[in-house]
Amino acid sequence: MSGTNAASGAAPCRFAHYFVICGIDTETGLEPDELAGENFEQSPLKRTFKSKVLAHYPENVEWNPFDQDAVNMLCMPKGLSFRTQADSREPQFHSFLITREDGSRTYGFVHTFYEEVTSPQICSAMQTLYQMHQAENPSSATPSSSSSSSSSMDSLASSLDEADSPSSSSCRSAACGGYDASRDTLYVSKALCLITPMPFMHACRRFLSQVHRAVTASLPPPLPLESYVHNILYEVPLPPPGRSLKFHGVYEPIVCQRPGPGELPLADFPLGQTFPLLGVENLVQLFNCTLLEMQILLYSQDYQRLMTVAEGITTLLFPFQWQHVYVPILPASLLHFLDAPVPYLMGLQSKEGTDRSKLELPQEANLCFVDIDNHCIELPEDFPQFPNKPELIQELSEVLLRYGISPVGGAPPTSVPTSTTTLGSVSVSTRHTGLKSQQALRELEDDGRNGNLGGEQLAVLELLQGNATLERLQALAKRTGVRVEALRGVGGEGEAQGGRTAVDEEELRNAKLNVQLREVFASRFTMMFADYEAFVIQSAPDLESWLTNREQMHNFDKASFLSDQPEPYLPFLSHFIETQMFATFIDNKIMSQWEEKEPLLRVFDGRIDKARLYNVRAPSLRSSNYQRCTILKESAQAIEQRLLKIDHTAIHPHLLDMKIGQGKYEQGFFPKLQSDVLSVGPTNNKWSNRTATAQRRKDRHRQQTEHLTLDNDLKEKYMQEARSLGKNLRQPKLSDLSPAVIAQTNWKFVEGLLKECRMKTKRMLVEKMGREAVELGHGEANITGLEENTLIASLCDLLERIWSHGLQVKQGKSALWSHLLHYQAREETLEQQQAESPVSNGPERRKSESSLGMPSLRESVIQDMRHIQSMGEIKTDVGRARAWIRLSLEKKLLSQHLKRLLSRQALTKKLYKRYAFLRCEEEKEQFLFHLLSLNTVDYFCFTSVFTTIMIPYRAVIIPIKKLSNAMTTSNPWVCVSGELGDSGVRQITKNVLEITFDCQNLGKLTTVQLGHDNSGLLAKWLVDCVMVRNEITGHTYKFPCGRWLGKGVDDGSLERVLIGELASPNADEDCGRGCRTPDMQHSPGQTRRASITSMGGRGYKPTSAQIQEAIGEAVNSICKHFHKPEKERGSLTILLCGEVGLVGALELFFHNGFKSARLFQKTVFVWDFVEKAVAYMESADQMGDMQETAEPLGLTCVSLCHYVSAINSSPRNIGKDGKFQLLVCLGARDRLLIQWLPLLVECPVIQRMYEESALLRDRTTVNDLIAVLQTLHDFPITLEASLVKGIDL
Repeated sequence: MSGTNAASGAAPCRFAHYFVICGIDTETGLEPDELAGENFEQSPLKRTFKSKVLAHYPENVEWNPFDQDAVNMLCMPKGLSFRTQADSREPQFHSFLITREDGSRTYGFVHTFYEEVTSPQICSAMQTLYQMHQAENPSSATPSSSSSSSSSMDSLASSLDEADSPSSSSCRSAACGGYDASRDTLYVSKALCLITPMPFMHACRRFLSQVHRAVTASLPPPLPLESYVHNILYEVPLPPPGRSLKFHGVYEPIVCQRPGPGELPLADFPLGQTFPLLGVENLVQLFNCTLLEMQILLYSQDYQRLMTVAEGITTLLFPFQWQHVYVPILPASLLHFLDAPVPYLMGLQSKEGTDRSKLELPQEANLCFVDIDNHCIELPEDFPQFPNKPELIQELSEVLLRYGISPVGGAPPTSVPTSTTTLGSVSVSTRHTGLKSQQALRELEDDGRNGNLGGEQLAVLELLQGNATLERLQALAKRTGVRVEALRGVGGEGEAQGGRTAVDEEELRNAKLNVQLREVFASRFTMMFADYEAFVIQSAPDLESWLTNREQMHNFDKASFLSDQPEPYLPFLSHFIETQMFATFIDNKIMSQWEEKEPLLRVFDGRIDKARLYNVRAPSLRSSNYQRCTILKESAQAIEQRLLKIDHTAIHPHLLDMKIGQGKYEQGFFPKLQSDVLSVGPTNNKWSNRTATAQRRKDRHRQQTEHLTLDNDLKEKYMQEARSLGKNLRQPKLSDLSPAVIAQTNWKFVEGLLKECRMKTKRMLVEKMGREAVELGHGEANITGLEENTLIASLCDLLERIWSHGLQVKQGKSALWSHLLHYQAREETLEQQQAESPVSNGPERRKSESSLGMPSLRESVIQDMRHIQSMGEIKTDVGRARAWIRLSLEKKLLSQHLKRLLSRQALTKKLYKRYAFLRCEEEKEQFLFHLLSLNTVDYFCFTSVFTTIMIPYRAVIIPIKKLSNAMTTSNPWVCVSGELGDSGVRQITKNVLEITFDCQNLGKLTTVQLGHDNSGLLAKWLVDCVMVRNEITGHTYKFPCGRWLGKGVDDGSLERVLIGELASPNADEDCGRGCRTPDMQHSPGQTRRASITSMGGRGYKPTSAQIQEAIGEAVNSICKHFHKPEKERGSLTILLCGEVGLVGALELFFHNGFKSARLFQKTVFVWDFVEKAVAYMESADQMGDMQETAEPLGLTCVSLCHYVSAINSSPRNIGKDGKFQLLVCLGARDRLLIQWLPLLVECPVIQRMYEESALLRDRTTVNDLIAVLQTLHDFPITLEASLVKGIDL
């Protein structure tokens, strides 16, 4: 992805835009760098001082204006640093990038070296500072103190410098961090920098090191330095796509290449260093966190490592692009950016010897912390794994091993990686060489410092490893005390085969390894998103209307896409398709209808088309089998061919028309370049003319398209808004750090958080309600549990980021939980004070029990916190905060609880800075309002996630009081069942009618079995309903009954299975009133019994059309149930036995025309008809009447008799209606209903018990019913244990 859009639009294709020199300004002298926050107790040599841009050429480039502050800050992120002759002064290399506001990038490559200070004023200023320091800290000057004075320089000097400095026995004042102007030589850091539109890291590094070598060499360079700088700025073009280019440095030619249009975009940072630094497994985890847009903080002493890992990880994202804050090197002056409450990828330089535990980060709940030097990462708590992770790790390890690199983090590479310093400029003192080479090898093996050795050690190491002859020479030199020149004396940069240098070979190897590792990742995305195009929703007629309505539009059919994916991929994909990078990818796809395709998208689509051509995806469409990358070889060959066969050669450096006598060569000092020859390029250059013509053509074309489509500024404005969050916060402004700018940045964060909150809550509501609408307002909301969980997880993440913004002092990993604990401590102190004071508030107010089925539940922030704190399963603060959010959301109290929490303004002021989101009153109100909107839908996000916790339940039995039978002498019992299990039988104390019990989470409640033992004189009991409440979530279920329990009354049942429904909070008042007639849509038991089995048939009688419709609806609901993904089906029991279930509909059918009410006789039930029909069949069978019947019919007859007999002989006293319900359920489960119906219809008993007009006596209607029930045979119906308990078939 790096550099894809870098040289776009108006930028002519020049290889480099600027050459920059940064260092000390002798006129302003020593200025302490306050922003770097240095400690004045340190020796002056260890402090940092302000650096300046001393010169940059050209003055300005129209399409890439020079940002002096940003470049200075990133060239020398820790300011200037000083050394003396006693210290290691190895040159160092690092790179950086600047992201412009439109998202395009500019790369900087920096070679930092030490130059002798010649200014007497600066030497005396340093002497004065040192004397003052000595006077204030007398102890620090003693020779026994640290033997190193390695300053923080750019802190590019690694801790290895310590090992290089002389031992304390030979320590002079300078080596102890001291400075004496009379005998010490003072050196200061200086940086040479190239700023380029594309990341040609290797080429820039070689060019800069050759320029530096020209300065330090004993002989002057072949041409003045101006010639080489002018050449790279104006005469070296970017290589065209798919081509390679050779240009000339000071001493050797330099080659670079650029991928072709169908290949992965340019990425020149060596993944061969990134992988060994972290290890394959850690790197795949980091890659996963990046895809899920977490906050990622890289931590290392070495700036180049930060840049290598950051660029490495973002290049692996192809075809996606990181859309948020991206600062691979965070200057010390921008540390406040770690407070950013948005996803970010930042690199932080670690100070020598600082411990990770001392690093105070504002937020860690969603942070992936990458400690590069110690080869380890700290991951956020809960996130889905990348699909096929073990197989991916295996494939990557094999690629690395082919190149001799260990896949384990921190292991030494078997071939030496590209050095962090350029070879050839280093002279190695042979006094310590043998010892040092052993030490260097040992450190490389033990500590795995991977290519971050100081130049001197590395030179020794490469010399020894590379050449047996040199090894012998070196041993001889050691005996004679001669100095060995590293590699320069042995033939340039070390000739390899075919006139190619060792460095060339190393670059080729790196380039091949890079592309092969990237291809492995790219092929994963090609497989996972091979069909993404089918789910892109292209609804807008033109670009303008699409941009205008971008936020309201659904651009991707997420639910259908997920339903098409293999099960193991779903947890990751459901999170990933919610990210900004995926949204932008889809936006680019939609916009490609009207505009030229974005380059990454073009390459990706090309690959998918190619895969389709070879039909790779079709057979494995829903398979989660891992498919290896098949183009590793050809991708490496393409690069090898380009690098071995050079396509273009740039103009050689040549003498310029310069003033004589200026810029005199002086060894070891970088000369002052003549700016007039470097400010403009050549006018007669063929290449620049060609570019200019092409540029004019492009400009004309752009002007036309601007007129044709819409004003570009307007479009840019739309795009800024459309690509929403974090996009305008992608890059902190490095140049202006005034308080006003910092305040404005924070204000942007506040606005961004509010917007994100609005969009997230809206998305959650649309998902929930949208599905309900799809189902025509019927049935439960069909949002997939997976998607719902993803949305809730991202809401938890957002709340953590809001609570982390502007924290005064961080405590614990979760800012939200920390705030809650402070609140809890204050409230509990207040409670104690109130309890001790004589005036008590009295017990908490509850609604009176007469109006409500059960006592009201106490709702408070503290109460819910205590529930979470008592859950032993959750071990961390982040986990507790997320559980509390889920619980509050399920209870519809999230907004209310947070409002309560923030109402303690003194506490908020104590915990948060003035600019924090939580202290912006208006935004805070809007935020709480958005969260309040979530109360309109039901979530079970706590109950469904914490399935193993113990939950207290309260069950209350509500009798029908007007018949004054609230009293009963028998012993009642209850058994509550839910989707996750049942409570077992719980005995209820006589006449108490209420029980509280603890049991493992039952999930959503489905049935209650209610019964009594029929003892005593008053053993009859008329029950209105049973109410059961989950005492943690407050969810209350109502199980309507409206029937008697007792022998010799109603249908003689001592036990009933009641089907539950979630009671809406406002229905609480009605719970106790059994006298009202329920609505048609409520309370299955009462509706059915009141309308159908009531004596004399009074009440509502449904017509035959209504009955047939009810049966159709019930069967339809069961079919829909089985067409949902298994995890989201809900309760089948409700569909079978609930208010509009199959049993109820068939009861209506059987009751139609049934002669139930008899004069002076007991009521007859449908079960009586079934029993009589079975008795007739059994007697007919004994008499032999049925022997003539067909064999299958005979078997059916046997099965019906067997089932009825099993139900009758069950030890349960479930009554006649309960038995009929059971027969229907068992018949549906075992696919026997449609065989039993003809038997009942043919039985002569039907004429006695049914009127002529009854539906059961109409052959056509019965045949229609059989056809409808036939559709249930396609589904595996399973019955809840509470329904079939005690039935032995």
